[in-house]
Amino acid sequence: MPDSPDASSSVTPDHSPPDQVRITDCQALRALAHPARQRVIMELYSGEVLTASEAAQICGMTPSAMSYHLRALEKAGIVERVESTDGRERPWKAAAESLTIDRAAHSGAGTAILQKYTGTWTADLIAGLERLYDDLGAGQNHGVLSRGRFWVTEAETRELAEEIFLLWDRYKGRTRADHPEGARLRDVYSLVLPTEDG
Repeated sequence: MPDSPDASSSVTPDHSPPDQVRITDCQALRALAHPARQRVIMELYSGEVLTASEAAQICGMTPSAMSYHLRALEKAGIVERVESTDGRERPWKAAAESLTIDRAAHSGAGTAILQKYTGTWTADLIAGLERLYDDLGAGQNHGVLSRGRFWVTEAETRELAEEIFLLWDRYKGRTRADHPEGARLRDVYSLVLPTEDG
């Protein structure tokens, strides 16, 4: 994972909706490739507000190492500090409601960076599937597996993604401290992948 980028040209919040941070530069995408940064981004953009110490515990690293990653993400305009109300350690939150990566950032990053960026997703997905298999083997069902194949245009693919994100919005804002009774934390993935003959 390279050092944190100079984010002056990496994000364009001024040209994005007020509830969105948009990554347009491949250097910023490289900064996101580190697994700890991806994890803390996922936590904060899911509505959590965390101190560096709390984020470090979740990510399995030291508070000083997590502080370094959070400062790099702050420099990129992805996270921001929250004022402390009691003089203790200042927590961190997402800089917007959502984080979007433009195609230009993907295309400019190169295959190796994209594989590193999605490698964390792949490892988490495999681990989640193994937990699901264990649950199913124990007679429990705490997950959903669904797969389909469609002929869709590029415009329809974007429309499908927007509809999925609208569904996700129903559940945004729930945190470890504030969620319905009986709710369990779930990882939700949305993938539209090319086929061998497509």
